[in-house]
Amino acid sequence: MNRREFMSWVGVGMFASSLPVVLAACNSSNESSSIQKTETKIDTSIREDGFQALGTIEDLAEKGVITDKKNAAKSVLIFRHPDTEEIVAFDSMCTHQGCSVEFKAEEKLLVCPCHSSKYDLNGRVVAKPAPKPLTPFEIKQEDNLILVKVI
Repeated sequence: MNRREFMSWVGVGMFASSLPVVLAACNSSNESSSIQKTETKIDTSIREDGFQALGTIEDLAEKGVITDKKNAAKSVLIFRHPDTEEIVAFDSMCTHQGCSVEFKAEEKLLVCPCHSSKYDLNGRVVAKPAPKPLTPFEIKQEDNLILVKVI
């Protein structure tokens, strides 16, 4: 094997070994761009009337629930009441030890996964150890935005 053939094989080896890295880099950028397309950017700043946008009607329809733990002063859980179709919002922290409650539409309950406290869809305790109801938040719809007043 002469020097030219050797260098050709070294070049092929270097190309082949870098190909998975190149493919992974291309793949991850495609995934992040598709994620950015599905997430709606909204202004979550608090308005003069005390409300702030925490989601859109489209997001709620697609996901069934919106949770926000970083934009509001408290953790917020937003869902559409299955009986009334009204959009409601609660402080999502269980009143027992502060775990995040989950909306169970089929059971028509808000359930704490940590210690099994259960709340009805009005936030009232239906199964302890939670000592008191969830705090409801005032909510309104403005165009496609869901606005919540977090107290």
